[in-house]
Amino acid sequence: MPAQNFTQVCHGQLDRVYGFFAYTLSSGADAEDLTQQTFERAMRAWGRYDGSRASPSTWLLAIARNLLIDHLRAAGAAQTLGDEDLEGMPAPPDRPSLGLDPDLERALAQLAPREREVIALRFGGDLTGGEIAELTGLSTANVQQILSRSLRRMRAGIDSQPVGAAP
Repeated sequence: MPAQNFTQVCHGQLDRVYGFFAYTLSSGADAEDLTQQTFERAMRAWGRYDGSRASPSTWLLAIARNLLIDHLRAAGAAQTLGDEDLEGMPAPPDRPSLGLDPDLERALAQLAPREREVIALRFGGDLTGGEIAELTGLSTANVQQILSRSLRRMRAGIDSQPVGAAP
């Protein structure tokens, strides 16, 4: 049995898990539902959690990522979605806010699915480059490159928007 209390882990990771979904989904309700499902699944698997293999945040975000893949497959939006290639992940449509700045939401919408996932894991899930690499099967150098290029593209998109422009 892990040394940490499951309730303590949940309280410490709720924002990270929801942040990951908020960065990747087009629906606040779906983000909330998948966040809840993540913690339900984690609670059932808590007895098998091995802290020597992954931190609680990496473990929970691996569960969240698998739920996201299942959710998108079930929705028919990602027939080819898998660990190797997330090309089937849809870019988010115009939507009600999920708590993200509207400029940030527009910039995220311009990213390719793999870029959006890496950004979501880094800034929504607050994982390090190494943790993202471990979770996605990418090299740490590739993760850093994706982050760098994505952030430059996002900045360029935000800078090119007139102040107060509608999406």
